[in-house]
Amino acid sequence: MHVELDLDGAVVLVTGGVRGVGLGITRAFLAAGAVVVTCARRPSEVDGASFVPCDVRDADQVGALVSGIVAEHGRLDVVVNNAGGAPFALAGKASPRFHSKIVELNLLAPLLVAQAANEVMQEQDSGGSIVNVSSVSGRRPSPGTAAYGAAKAGLDNLTSSLAVEWAPKVRVNALAVGMVRTEQSHLHYGSDAGIEAVAKTVPLGRLASPDEIGACAVFLASPLASYVSGATLVVHGGGEAPAFLTAADGGSS
Repeated sequence: MHVELDLDGAVVLVTGGVRGVGLGITRAFLAAGAVVVTCARRPSEVDGASFVPCDVRDADQVGALVSGIVAEHGRLDVVVNNAGGAPFALAGKASPRFHSKIVELNLLAPLLVAQAANEVMQEQDSGGSIVNVSSVSGRRPSPGTAAYGAAKAGLDNLTSSLAVEWAPKVRVNALAVGMVRTEQSHLHYGSDAGIEAVAKTVPLGRLASPDEIGACAVFLASPLASYVSGATLVVHGGGEAPAFLTAADGGSS
């Protein structure tokens, strides 16, 4: 059996695919030969990709987005649910509305997009593939972004549930993404010195690039992952060394 990463001509939707990790994902699919449509609330252009304004928390806008893609391209082969994120806010201080909005964006919005995409993909001979961009925050304590971490944990579970419900036509997988160096890294890690100090805590000694996350998304969507569904691929450079190793007398990091 011949399998490859080539996605020549595949129609791909990348939500939030215009900056940061999303931009890396968009570029990776373009490099693999795909036709890429991106969406975000605010207009932004990416060379080689088309853009549709959409608030992925709004079911009507999501429905119009997906139906528009099918009307223009005749199909929808891959969806990458990348739109998400959260500002720093201590759980005891944040309002109920803040927490609700974070969960809505990071858990319910991907479900809305996936539902609309699945309806199309189930009718296609070749089915389709959905990749949810999750986070290591859903697998460890997430102080300062508690609602975000909880939503991402839910997204991992949602991924495995949808993979069962929508098989065999549609594969559903996720990426649990670790720390990535983007144009907004300073908002999380401070100055360049702070970013470099944080990078040293990663076993591989650096933060990921958005393009590396994109390559993993392409893999999960490609024929190389044709028997992978319901999985969450952890992309974190080896994770984080246990704190006790640096605290213990005579320990090493």
